[in-house]
Amino acid sequence: MTNPISICDLIKFIAHTLVDQTEKVEINEIAGSHTNVLELKVAKEDVGKVIGRQGRTADAIRTILNCGATKINKRYILNIIDE
Repeated sequence: MTNPISICDLIKFIAHTLVDQTEKVEINEIAGSHTNVLELKVAKEDVGKVIGRQGRTADAIRTILNCGATKINKRYILNIIDE
């Protein structure tokens, strides 16, 4: 059996495929008592690519995040931050 991918690695992989400046993609996880917060930092020029039209891409990323989090019985919030 292979090692499962972490939630942070999953979101980082998705962000890397969407942006042009992959070296500026950073993920910070802030652990809380009930909910963890993931801060996704991308270059200012790439924020629109991560958010998408009317926030559809960001919503899709959050859906994938929530599906993965449910599997491990945790809750996550995704915040997208530009540099």
